Amino acid sequence: MLPYMRTALPGLRSGVLRAFQSAHFSAQAAAAAPNAAPQAAPPVPERTVFGGLKDEDRIFTNIYGRHDPFLKGAEQRGDYYRTKDILNKGRDWLIDQIKKSGLRGRGGAGFNTGLKYSFMPKVSDGRPSYIVVNADESEPGTCKDREIIRNEPHKLIEGTMVAGTAMGARAGYIYIRGEYVQERLNLQRAIEEAYAAGKLGKNACGSDVDFDLFVHYGAGAYICGEETALLESLEGKQGKPRLKPPFPANVGLYGCPTTVTNVETVAVCPTILRRGPSWFASLGRKGNSGTKLFCISGHVNRPVTVEEEMGISMRELIERHAGGVRGGWDNLLAVIPGGSSCPLLPKNVCDNVSCKCVCVCQLQQLACSHPWRLLL
Repeated sequence: MLPYMRTALPGLRSGVLRAFQSAHFSAQAAAAAPNAAPQAAPPVPERTVFGGLKDEDRIFTNIYGRHDPFLKGAEQRGDYYRTKDILNKGRDWLIDQIKKSGLRGRGGAGFNTGLKYSFMPKVSDGRPSYIVVNADESEPGTCKDREIIRNEPHKLIEGTMVAGTAMGARAGYIYIRGEYVQERLNLQRAIEEAYAAGKLGKNACGSDVDFDLFVHYGAGAYICGEETALLESLEGKQGKPRLKPPFPANVGLYGCPTTVTNVETVAVCPTILRRGPSWFASLGRKGNSGTKLFCISGHVNRPVTVEEEMGISMRELIERHAGGVRGGWDNLLAVIPGGSSCPLLPKNVCDNVSCKCVCVCQLQQLACSHPWRLLL
């Protein structure tokens, strides 16, 4: 053997051995691949763009009153479809589905709706339970609940019945703003229709559930938008807030367990339960799921109430649906995104802020109502 081969052979031998071992183990891995557990799919990237709600995802399909608002038209739009099956599922299933949807209160506080409904007593101590719907819409520039009551009253009726059943209530009260004359007439007519058709009352919708619904007219007091002042007014007393505790879930209307909730919050519940919580949760941002009615008024080209996806940017919302700010976006000075207690958002904040349940005013370490109404 030549001298150079003595030094080259060991390296060559080890290199061939490594190549053989690599090929051998690769073949073994390929043979075992069919029996191996499939690799997990890569995570779906989180959405960063919101808005442009599709028509098939709209819950309020008659919000502009272009079709029949009463029972026949409501049933054609899908209201009361399989409501019997929904009611017969029972309290636990109803609350679980609402929790999974991620629905948060649409009246101002943005509390988790399913969690709030679960606070009602599971076992009765002999007192009846009530659901009270706060339709005393008195904030300046707020008119979303008015459009629901006027043009889609049966969504509110069915939603109140479903939400009431979820919390063990057998009667509900809708406290409506006194100035809403046409709205309360439409609502009262719709309730009478529902009773006549067996949708309300004993064995509502043919289910095992009994549910009665009543309308109470307010007298124009702004303070009665606060839940405990509303309960005082409903009992025939002067509308003044109560001290807490006790909370309404323990001692509410007439001293009985009560949940006070918003018109839009209950109105969307039947559609969520029919289409499934995953559908609703797929819309909007994580923690701010679903759709929302936004009221836009003031110095815009087309004041409007519109249903859009949660998380849409404020600028896109105004420009897409309200025709933009008069004179162009650069003409904007500030926006009031909530009620009268909410501070103004200057233009530099509005450029990039999105509309979601986490209050936009937290950007300035301030507290206010939700960005459901935009006054420019």
